[in-house]
Amino acid sequence: MPTEVLPDDRTLRSGRRQRALDQMAAHDLDVLVLGRQANVRYVSGTPQLWVAGTRPFGPTCVLIRATGAVHLLSTWDEGVPEDIPHENLYGISWNPINAISVLRRIDGADTARRVGTDALSPAFAQLLPTAFPSAELVDGELAMRAARRVKTDEEVVALRNSVAVAESGLAAAVAELRPGVSEQILAGVLLEAMAAGGVSTPSNQDLAWVTSREHRWRRANGSGLVRAGDLVAFAAGVLAGGYMGEVGRTWPADRGQALAGAAPLYQRWERLWDKLITACRPDAKTCELLAAYDAAGEPAPPMPVARGLGMGFDPPVISPLLPQTAADDRLEPGMVLAVTGYVWESGIGAVFGREAVLITADEPQVLTSSPGWRA
Repeated sequence: MPTEVLPDDRTLRSGRRQRALDQMAAHDLDVLVLGRQANVRYVSGTPQLWVAGTRPFGPTCVLIRATGAVHLLSTWDEGVPEDIPHENLYGISWNPINAISVLRRIDGADTARRVGTDALSPAFAQLLPTAFPSAELVDGELAMRAARRVKTDEEVVALRNSVAVAESGLAAAVAELRPGVSEQILAGVLLEAMAAGGVSTPSNQDLAWVTSREHRWRRANGSGLVRAGDLVAFAAGVLAGGYMGEVGRTWPADRGQALAGAAPLYQRWERLWDKLITACRPDAKTCELLAAYDAAGEPAPPMPVARGLGMGFDPPVISPLLPQTAADDRLEPGMVLAVTGYVWESGIGAVFGREAVLITADEPQVLTSSPGWRA
């Protein structure tokens, strides 16, 4: 793990910034004011420090379409790329009026016609128009979502790196699986291995759990100890270099064998996966991933069937709870999805699997390579 804060690679950040500028043109935005951390890093290429947790909106990054200039909220130069000059940095202020005065002095602020923002608070809804007196304030998150949904080649490389770290954690946890071990120990081993890979930020909370033999969706009730015959699900996910990598697998408590009846359950998962991966093709409606469950004769899970992987939680989100969203959206080459397969049998448990899939103009590419249990 590096001991200094470094900006993202020049090719990586410049490709992302150009996509943001292209979408600004497509959405007729003169200025983008960004406060969400994934958007800020996407445009600036600067890892943000001391920003964990939920916090109110603030104008952290400003992108000017006419010049491509980036203005950034930062009190020091560490991690700031050389293409953002020192004079484009502005410091933290507890008084929002001071922040507005900085924005007002940005070249082009007084002539901007349309200004997009990725979030807003009541205070800044009143103050931002004073920084851009000639502009209409509009939703800028639409442009950022359009930019982020399709990955550049350099972003795909970054995603492969984050997936590799997640898979190293999964492998370490599976190696410790045995009857009598606790879910907490398995989760701890998984986290330790990912930290050894240079990542201390997991992307999800549930890392290892015993699947229930009594309920389709819940984890098993009890002490949290793995028993003989249990099916144990692992969901390894990291945020590495700003990019989210995820992989999911289910293994029997005794890795060499499983309960009678588990093998047909794994075969059901394989049939479901064949239909899911077939739906991962360019211009396919995202609702086809939901239809894959129906075609396999399996009920859709409560979690998203698929969602975008990228800098945080990217679109699309394909869920049975959002049927109209899935019906209106289509897949494009360059999108990377976390695709989830889930099947359950009473008295046996569940088989959960999650793969990172790159949509290409030809066949989809599965970025994950962790082995699964075979009968």
